[in-house]
Amino acid sequence: MTAITHTVSDSLTMLRRDFRHLQRYPVMAISGLIMPVFMMLLFVYVFGGAMLTTVGGGSYVDYLVPGILVMAVGAGSAGTAVNVNVDMTEGVIARFRTMAIARVSVLTGQVVGSMIRTAVSLALVVGVALLIGFRPRATFGDWLLAIAVLLMLTLALTWLAVAGGLAANKPEGANGFSLPFQFLPFISSAFVPTDSMAPGLAWFAQHQPFTPIIDTLRGVLTGTPIGNSGWLAVGWCLLATLGGYFWARKLYNRDPSR
Repeated sequence: MTAITHTVSDSLTMLRRDFRHLQRYPVMAISGLIMPVFMMLLFVYVFGGAMLTTVGGGSYVDYLVPGILVMAVGAGSAGTAVNVNVDMTEGVIARFRTMAIARVSVLTGQVVGSMIRTAVSLALVVGVALLIGFRPRATFGDWLLAIAVLLMLTLALTWLAVAGGLAANKPEGANGFSLPFQFLPFISSAFVPTDSMAPGLAWFAQHQPFTPIIDTLRGVLTGTPIGNSGWLAVGWCLLATLGGYFWARKLYNRDPSR
């Protein structure tokens, strides 16, 4: 068996373990799926009428869905951070270090499992959005671009969540690490245009990472102008992915006695 085959086999084993682990904590998995849908329904049916004038009329659900998709990715990262931290604090990862398995497979299994769960959450959001009036104008190629952006974002936040789970001392701390991924979209173009905000807040919203990602998804799905948001979205995702990956590898390979 080659090194690559060995790594893939061990990663699949860790992926199966990750899904079996979900059976022990079904509430966390269900909440990660339901919360983005709940937020979408809340803003469409409770705040949607008031928001229409702010976004310039039209369908508020069309404006909202790209931001909810980004929030769904952030919500999925919370469970990943907690799962990794539980393995770390209970000594499971220390045990894995002594076994004859590919070291990277422990992290890779978590990342792939998280991406699959997030993909299910995203599909659920889109399905419910279509039922309540979301009418994208995207072509098949546009949908592929949107999926690519969401996959890049999911990979980036997942690696950051893995690193946060390894760095935290307790599951509560790991969950707290993921909170910025869940709440920063509130201070972005997810719910209202950034130019409708107070000056200082508008500057922050325009320059934080989630705004160009949301604007790119909105442009691809609904036909609004993208400008340079696409390049900024790719840049932020690549930077976060590399930073999270190398940080996670460093933490995983550190001396466990420290």
